[in-house]
Amino acid sequence: MECTVRWTGDGMTFLAETGSNHVVAMDGAADGGGRNLAPRPMEMVLVGTGGCTAYDVVVILKKSGQNVTGCEVKLSS
Repeated sequence: MECTVRWTGDGMTFLAETGSNHVVAMDGAADGGGRNLAPRPMEMVLVGTGGCTAYDVVVILKKSGQNVTGCEVKLSS
């Protein structure tokens, strides 16, 4: 896996391009020089953790023959 994160030069907005060619925007809070246009970088860490966890749970359940009808993971830090 790989990604490249670039500062746009506009406030505190950053764009991350993933190895699978997806682009994700990140921005800071107004009190930190951002404009709150996108999730903050640390929120993306939490999003990634939740996404990986939910993905793994669903894959494991489906592989074991379970009828998965939903999955929700709530995280806080």
